Amino acid sequence: MVPLMSLWIPILLSAVIVFVASSIIHMVLPYHRTDFGKVPAEDEVRDALRKFSIPSGEYVMPHAASREELKAPEFLEKTKKGPVAFLTVMESGPPSMGKSLVQWFLYCIVVGVFAGYIAGRALAPGSEYLAVFRFAGSTAFVGYALALWQNSIWYKRAWSTTLKSTFDALVYALLTAGTFGWLWPA
Repeated sequence: MVPLMSLWIPILLSAVIVFVASSIIHMVLPYHRTDFGKVPAEDEVRDALRKFSIPSGEYVMPHAASREELKAPEFLEKTKKGPVAFLTVMESGPPSMGKSLVQWFLYCIVVGVFAGYIAGRALAPGSEYLAVFRFAGSTAFVGYALALWQNSIWYKRAWSTTLKSTFDALVYALLTAGTFGWLWPA
């Protein structure tokens, strides 16, 4: 068993490496550029929504407040008439990446903590590189990937987008696994 505190270097270094890799994936490589489509008549839709001053948050339309309402003829008619949408509204103004980047880095640390915890409970100091790689990598993959699939199952995010993000998660997991294998205590 390896104490979690003795894994702080691989936890932090793997977070830095994943952070840099994700920056390269999203800023340099082109395969995520098609993740979101353009709404037809975007300006008109934005103008129509603006007058409602919708606060930041997640919304669904049509909205049913209860199970009974889901079965009501009026609700069913709204779904037939469409559009049916899940809507995320963000604060107006120029995009600011700072807060999101800090949260992403903290998330990378959290995934590293769990990867270190699982590997540290299963393996002894001086364990073989491949054993550390498997435990840390599998745990990191679960942390970076599996919850993404719910968005395609329940919220109809394109499976192509989810699979691209799952591929990214595999890259992040391999980098995390390699870092832990390299820096595993003797």
